Amino acid sequence: MREANISRKTSETDIQMKLNIDGTGSSEIDTGIGFLDHMLTAFSRHGNFDFSVKATGDLIVDDHHLIEDTGIVLGQVISEALGNKAGIARFGEARIPMDEALADVALDLGGRSYLVLDVEFTAAKVGEFSTQMVKHFFESVVQNSNINMHAHVYGDNDHHKMEALFKAFAYAMKRATVIEGSDIKSTKGSL
Repeated sequence: MREANISRKTSETDIQMKLNIDGTGSSEIDTGIGFLDHMLTAFSRHGNFDFSVKATGDLIVDDHHLIEDTGIVLGQVISEALGNKAGIARFGEARIPMDEALADVALDLGGRSYLVLDVEFTAAKVGEFSTQMVKHFFESVVQNSNINMHAHVYGDNDHHKMEALFKAFAYAMKRATVIEGSDIKSTKGSL
């Protein structure tokens, strides 16, 4: 089974997360930030990943620490669940619309982290999720899972743009993690 269970506790946050790559899309998400719960549930459902998250943090300060640390742990569980990545497709892409918004995501699970994220928001928050934290969340994910991710999102409604982005990330991850054989897809012999 390609799964991982990781806990992270700091003076600012306490996070327990479990991910099964070969799941059915079931989830139990509780971060204390409703829109983050909504996005992580969408990631689980559209990626067919079984995913549980229990996170608490210093939301009395703001949402920064909790969103950042959730991204860190998500990157860690992805990395651990994939192991040596033998047999995976490695590359994944998705183009997901949501009403007037459209998100394009392409990623490589090849072991080198890099994020290019082209999106602009007009509101400071969607629910209690600060829109400026979207980039920071994905930076935390890719740095801790060694994913190269390029994403472009356009639209008018910030809720739609964020949701299309998370769903596109899920579909791209689903496609990149499919087992296609037993070899490691790299001329170097490792990912």
